[in-house]
Formats: sequence, structure tokens, C-alpha cells
Amino acid sequence: MYSDLINKSERHLSVLKPFVIYRKPKENTVVGVFQNDDTLHYVNDFSKKGFVFAPFNSENKIVLLQVDEKIETLLDEINEVKQASVNHHNSEAQKDFHVALVKKGIEEIKKGTFKKVVLSRKLEVSTDKTPFSLFEALLARYENAFCYLWYHPKVGLWLGATPEILLRSENTQLKTMSLAGTKKYIENEEPKWGSKEIEEQELVTQYIVKALNSEVKQLKISETASIRAGNVWHLRTSVLGIMATKNLNAVINALHPTPAVCGLPKQTAKDFILANENYNREYYTGFLGELNFKEENIRNSNHKNRENQVYKTIKNTSSLYVNLRCMQLKKNKAHIYVGGGITNESDPEKEWEETVVKSNTMLNVVLD
Repeated sequence: MYSDLINKSERHLSVLKPFVIYRKPKENTVVGVFQNDDTLHYVNDFSKKGFVFAPFNSENKIVLLQVDEKIETLLDEINEVKQASVNHHNSEAQKDFHVALVKKGIEEIKKGTFKKVVLSRKLEVSTDKTPFSLFEALLARYENAFCYLWYHPKVGLWLGATPEILLRSENTQLKTMSLAGTKKYIENEEPKWGSKEIEEQELVTQYIVKALNSEVKQLKISETASIRAGNVWHLRTSVLGIMATKNLNAVINALHPTPAVCGLPKQTAKDFILANENYNREYYTGFLGELNFKEENIRNSNHKNRENQVYKTIKNTSSLYVNLRCMQLKKNKAHIYVGGGITNESDPEKEWEETVVKSNTMLNVVLD
């Protein structure tokens, strides 16, 4: 039962042992992965099995939760929760810094330093809610997102509800996406996209296709569509292909961090972010998820002139998500992370407002 999974997670937290509980988009199963000691394992070449938790800065180590125990349970019915209108006070100092940062980014774009840069900020709010009540609120509000609660005593406690896939793989088949552009969700209204959002989305798609060109064959690119993620709309394009090898290492290195969370060209945008944002992103805009899990498929074959036979196939699957719309819990504080893509058509005041809208995804569950 779902309550048993939560009880086990609470016990793990109380004795400072690593675990993660999560639900994939549009699914009704909650999964728990539990590690039986507090050893800090790291990913070397993406060949091991486990639940990965990767930082934004790809030069830093990626944490791997070891699967000592895995539990899957159907989610009990959770009452539908309406989107709240929260009124968190953003200080003028916060706004002034972010607007100035965006202006600086635009200046560098006009100089030709990069074409796009993703700039973010962190806000802190007090909360007396437990991690598990916050997780349940995420499940209730964001059924189309990957919702998770992740803990390691030597790293910290993080929660999130992200709409963006870094990649999904089944043996050598690969799926990824470009996700960019943001519009506030207004009930009964379809989003109207401007040139800024369309250009931003196209930059991300072009980068992904080029980055994967030497690692993935038979690339197929979908039509771009509008998708809703909580209280915002995004533009999304799916990219499918066949990996040249079964090793994800080269593919992940090519993708992360994507222009949707960093910029383009990647290295110059990343250098600007690390030098000019006034905080450490840590695991915000990193990635997380299942690495090299085994999935068993059983099917019956009933052909004429032969007995019924049962065929069993085992697939090696990975499902990794970009760590957007997330928060870190420290004592009675929720540290909420939010950002947006900056291009030469960006308006600094509007970019600030975009971060305010995006912050509601987490603020809705903390302050409601």
C-alpha cells in the first residue's frame, strides 16, 4: 500500500539512510528505491544500475542511489487540488539583481558571446510542512510531471515536479525532447507564441539534433506542440533515434546541460552562469532518474500447428528527467529554484515576471 511505502520512507529518513520515492508522468504507480547504508556512491560511466541524481555543473560528481530494495505501489486516491494563487513577496533587491543579470546576459548575446543563456534565481520561504505532505501535494497537483522526493544524508533533501525528459532509452532505442518557451496558463485559452519563444525553442531543438548526430542514428524529429506543465505552457519537440552503442555515457555528455537549462553555445553560457549568478545551483537543472533498470515483458504466442508458448524478453531501460521546478528543504526552509531562457529578444522585466509565474509551481505546495 501507498501508506506502507511512506512509512518505510519516514523510517529511512529518521535513521539517515538514502532513499527516493517518485511517480512518472501520467502514471498511477509510486516507486520507492532504498539504500541500506549512507555510503555515497557515484556514477562513472553510466553502466551501473541505480537512481541517479546529477548536478547542473557536469564537472561535478553524479550521485547514484544503490537499489538495495525497490517497492512499487498503486497510488491511493488523492483529492484533486485546485491551483492556488499565492502571494509570495519578492524583495526589490531580488528583482533588481535579476533584472540587471538579464540585461547583462542580453548585452553578451548582442556582443556575440552566446546565442542564448538560461538565468535563474533562488528564493527561500519558511514551511512547517513535512517532506511527505509536500510530496503528496506535488502528486495531487502535477499529474503530467515527474514528481519525486530524494534524500541522502550527505547531500540533502530535494523535491520536484519536472515536465522535461532528458532521455528515455530501451536497449538502444532513445527518446529525448527539447522544451523551451513559457507562457502563463489561462483557463480555456490556448497559448499564443511570439517570435522570442519560437526562436528559443528552435535553438534548443537544433542543438540537440546536432549534439546527437554522431551518437544516434535514424533521428526523427516531431512537430512542435504546446504542452501544459502546472500553471505554465511550454513548447515541446520530441527527438527519437537509435544509439550507436548501448552505453549512455556519450549521449548524456552530449546532452547535459541542454540549452533549455544552460544556453548555447553550452560552454560559454555555462561559464557566464557560474560567474554571474549569485548562488550555487547545486542539483537544480541537473538530472535524475532510473539508470539501467530491467523491465520484463511476457507475452503469449498462439500460432497454428504449435502449442501455446510464453515468450519473455528483458529490456534495459533508463528514464532520466531534467531537475526543473524543484526545491531543497533545509530545516524549516524551502529553497525554491526558478529560471528562464534569455535571447536577444528578451525583455528584462518580462523575464522577471516569468520567474515569478514559474515559482508558483513550488510555492503552491509550500504556502497553500
